[in-house]
This record gives sequence, structure tokens and C-alpha cells, in this order.
Amino acid sequence: MVLGAMALLLIGLSLYTSLLDPLRAKLGVLTQSAYWVTDIPTRFGDWMTDRLTSKQALLEENAALREELLIHKGRAQQMATIYAENMRLQQLMNASEKVNERVLIAEIFGVSPDPLAHRVIINRGSEHGVYVGQPLLDADGLMGQVVEVSPYSSQVLLITDSSHAIPVQVNRNGVRAVAEGIGNLYQLELRHVSNTVDIQEGDLLVSSGLGQRFPVGYPVAEVETVIHDPGQPFARVIARPMAQLNRSRHVLLVFNDPARADSPADLSE
Repeated sequence: MVLGAMALLLIGLSLYTSLLDPLRAKLGVLTQSAYWVTDIPTRFGDWMTDRLTSKQALLEENAALREELLIHKGRAQQMATIYAENMRLQQLMNASEKVNERVLIAEIFGVSPDPLAHRVIINRGSEHGVYVGQPLLDADGLMGQVVEVSPYSSQVLLITDSSHAIPVQVNRNGVRAVAEGIGNLYQLELRHVSNTVDIQEGDLLVSSGLGQRFPVGYPVAEVETVIHDPGQPFARVIARPMAQLNRSRHVLLVFNDPARADSPADLSE
């Protein structure tokens, strides 16, 4: 305030004389400095406001970007799922071209809650021509057979269920055996195989058609282990199912029963 008053006084006097010009110039510099110092709090407040506003804007922008990224990641995952499903369907359609019998595509939509029962539920039933005993397979091999039929759904007993057995033969040499489920989704066991029978690890087991329940020649399992015990009359043979029993979602129902081959069901669905 004092500097301001002195500056005004000098300006008034300078109207009458120029002798005070140097002093007035120096006093102006001091006055400008005083104004700059007194304005620091205001300018600091403005700077802080700008900083806080910019930070808040950046935080909001980052949050929006994170949300957008999350949405895009979710869509990418969905696209990956759709792509994988399309690939599985393509494999299934390729498999259906190799099947001589008529087939019906179905979808697995339920699994038995009983861990000891290897059963699945499909979205096809008697209204689609499905019948008890009908074979079910995926793109890689036989999965099981229909055991219960409702109008629009059916229950399928998988080949790995402990109550299931399927006649098979070694694709390499035609040796016949029976593959039984042991309650393990990843294993089957061949019962009563003589120690002298020619079965080797890596042999492909296919359906033999005996019993007329399953058609001939469908992949069932691959031999993983052959154990010969000299003290036992039979070898222990463990095989791995070819079908993706715990992964497949879309499957094929095979109409191998001549009496039902002309079923009026719409097989194009």
C-alpha cells in the first residue's frame, strides 16, 4: 500500500518535472514486484485448481478406458468361444460325412449330479425319433448309448460308466474283446484278455458290431497299458476313450436300427 501511494505521488509530481523520472522507474519496478508477490496465493490457488481438475479428468478418462477395455476383452472371449464352437461343429460335420447311417445332431445340456453315474442329457427325444439303445458319438469316437427317452430330451449312458460294456476289436488284427467302464472318464478296461493275445500299446479299438447295439467300425479307445502277470491267467489292458467325454457339447445320434431308419423326425435340425 505504501509503495502504491508513493508511486501515485511521484506520478503526480512527474507531471511538472522530469527530474524524478529515474526514481519513478525504480519505484515502478519495486511496485510490480510487490504486486507479483501479493498475487502468489491467488495464482497458486488457480494452479492447484487446474492440477486437481486435470487429475480428476485423467482419473475419469482412465476409468472409462478400463471399462471399455473390459468390454472389449469380454467380447474377445466370446468371439474365441464362438470360434472354438464353430471348429467343433466343423469337426462334427466332417465326422458325420464318414458315417454311413443317418444321423441327428444333438447338444448336451446336462450332466448327472451323481459322480458315480456317467450320464449326460441331450436336447433330443422321442419327438425327434430318438430311441433307447441308440448310439451317440462325437467327432472323435463313440460316447455311449441312449438309456431313457422323453419327448424332447434323453439320457445317455457313457461308455465309461461302471455298468457299461461294449464289444470291440483291435483294428490292427481283428482280435475281439469287451471294453468295460470302470467309473473313470479317461479309462476303459478290457476284461478276460489272455496273456497270449496279440494286443499292444497304441492299438486302436473299434466297435465290433457284436450284440447289434453299436454299428461296426467306430473308434472306441486306444490301448494305453498292457500288463502281463505270469501268475494271472489274463492280462490287464487299460485303454483311453477316443471321444472327448468331458468336453464335447455337440454330438451325433446314429440311426443304425433299420426299423427306425425311415423315422419321420426332421434330421436337418
